[in-house]
Amino acid sequence: MDFSISTSTQQMLDAFRDLVRSEVEPLEADLLAQPFRALLPKLNHVREVARQRGLWAPHIPRDAGGTGLSFMQLALAGQQLGWSPLGHYAVNYQAPDAGNMELLMEFGSMQQKRQWLEPLVRGDIRSAFAMTEPDRAGSNPVWMDTTAVRDGSQYVIDGRKWFVSGADGAALTIVMAVTDPDAEPHRRASMLLVPTGTPGHRLVRNIPHMGHAGEDWSSHAEVAFEGCRVGADHLLGEPGAGFAMAQARLGPGRIHHAMRWIGICERAFHLMCRRAVSREIAPGQPLASQQAIQHTIAESRADIDAARLMVLHTAWKIDQQGIREARIDISLVKFFVARTLMKVLDRAIQVHGALGVSDDLVLAMFYRSERAARIYDGPDEVHKTVVARRVLRNYMPRDASE
Repeated sequence: MDFSISTSTQQMLDAFRDLVRSEVEPLEADLLAQPFRALLPKLNHVREVARQRGLWAPHIPRDAGGTGLSFMQLALAGQQLGWSPLGHYAVNYQAPDAGNMELLMEFGSMQQKRQWLEPLVRGDIRSAFAMTEPDRAGSNPVWMDTTAVRDGSQYVIDGRKWFVSGADGAALTIVMAVTDPDAEPHRRASMLLVPTGTPGHRLVRNIPHMGHAGEDWSSHAEVAFEGCRVGADHLLGEPGAGFAMAQARLGPGRIHHAMRWIGICERAFHLMCRRAVSREIAPGQPLASQQAIQHTIAESRADIDAARLMVLHTAWKIDQQGIREARIDISLVKFFVARTLMKVLDRAIQVHGALGVSDDLVLAMFYRSERAARIYDGPDEVHKTVVARRVLRNYMPRDASE
């Protein structure tokens, strides 16, 4: 393993860092003080700056309109962008659009790519991804009630989804629905492209998220499909391939999230250290002079560095051997880095005292929005079980493990 960074990659990372620090971070005060849509004119200006600097859509190949980074480069760039809640959005690498673009690129027809992928890559539209349901365990992706029944040249979709991130204002929703209830569990569901405004597609509400419902990209919605009809040409990929496609989307997505979390950790660590040396508990006695604070800083540094190396190793393995061979590593990364994120954020808030839970800093927003890190893309407990079963398989008698 060689994790050294080439000169060209380091220059690229410096460019992402400069964009976030000089153009994106100054917008955070507005983000904390006003609705998201009010910020869009300024954000669109920053996005144009990103495009001009050659930092646009880093996950998309150059010939399709992106920057064309390797998986390892994406992991490193994700850390720089994660410094700000707006970093990924500024370069059109935000969830759920990034994963939806990858789905369309790999599985979409030529017509679907022209109609949806190209404007998504340009940043002209946004999209949403609807899989989780309010009445079914999100940890079991093969168990859902939403159906898509073939009726001649159309599919009729009925069901309800929730925590559909960014559905408010999205032009397209990729919906996972059961198309063949009699098939074996992993072949029952398919994905369909549902344009906003299709009759029967209804945004029920933006779900309040720890007291904040949000709007536009910065929201999570409940969406109903009530006799919603789309043409059979709106099927994405093959019938019954929904589960496999979801796994193809979620595997790399977990690495994208993990390095974004590392970026958040670095921001929280930076704020924590700055507070420790500037805040006095008595004249001439900064917080940093207290052993408890010193231990907090040391433990956070170790936790972040360990998490980063774990993610980089997994990204390297994906580049070398593919996603399938790295699936256990991906599960390890998912729960370990999510846990590290929450520990570091909690410590940073504690060091700031009452200021830490206020909206004068970005820490409370990070904590509010990222507590779900231990839930989405598979809850920690599921990933731990996956890892444990694979580890224990090596200790079982030969006949018991088959």
